This record gives sequence, C-alpha cells and structure tokens, in this order.
Amino acid sequence: MQTGLLHLHNLLRWVIVLLVIYSLLKAYAGWTGKKAFAPGDKKTWLFTMIAGHTTLLLGLYQVAFGRYGIFTTTLPEGTSVMKDRFYRFFWVEHPVMMILAIVLITMGYGMAKKPVADEVKYKKAFFFFLLALIFILAGVPWPFREIIGRPYFPGIAG
Repeated sequence: MQTGLLHLHNLLRWVIVLLVIYSLLKAYAGWTGKKAFAPGDKKTWLFTMIAGHTTLLLGLYQVAFGRYGIFTTTLPEGTSVMKDRFYRFFWVEHPVMMILAIVLITMGYGMAKKPVADEVKYKKAFFFFLLALIFILAGVPWPFREIIGRPYFPGIAG
C-alpha cells in the first residue's frame, strides 16, 4: 500500500505542475488582455487547488508513516536530521516548500471569490501561482538531484 500511495503522490506531481502552469497562463492572459473573469477560470483554479490538497494529504501521510516516515524510521545513532541531507530534505525542506506552495495555490483560487476588479484578480492570482510553481519546482526531488533524486515516473518500468 505504501508503495502505491508513493507512486500516486509522485504521479500527481505532474498533474499539479501542469495545472499550475495552465492556471498561471490563464491568469496572465486575463491580466494582460484585460479580460472579464470567466467561470472557467474559477473552475481551473479550483481543480488546481483540489489536486494540490490531495497530493499534500498523500505527502503528509508519507512524511509521517511512509517508508522513511518520521514515525516509522529510526535515525542512525549520532545522526542529526539537519545534518543529514536525505532526511533534512524529506522531513523538512520538501514538506515546508510544498505546504507553502499549496497555501499559495489556495490563495490564488481565493482570488476568484474576491469582490475586486477582474484585472486585480488575474494579477494577484498570477503572482500566487508563479510563486507556487517556483516552490514546487524547487521542492521536487528531481532525478538529477544528488542523494535525494527520484525517477520522473516511479513504478513505471523502463
């Protein structure tokens, strides 16, 4: 079960990255094109938020109870979390960056419900989604990252 949840968590990273980029592009087009806010934009931002929150819940489970979870792993004697690059990343850096990204995505979606001018909605949402994308890209254990790297598509042979 843990492996399946981890693979689902990893697969959903692509869904979030694509949805955040799409939301970012829609916000940018609305802002620069001075468009009227459309219900489709709100739905896109809602789906982005839902995907983010779902992935966050799976990730929090992994941090707590996964293969290297805080409650399922005993650190080697004399090891400090902050001095061990692997545990620092997966127990501190990755969760903090992703929580911040999800907060920013939620704030971006929240702009859809604010009674402000459409240009302001798009502009603020654009910056929230942009910051969220930066946190996500910085916090993912990409394959090229030494020690913490994970495959682009774990669980898929090849």
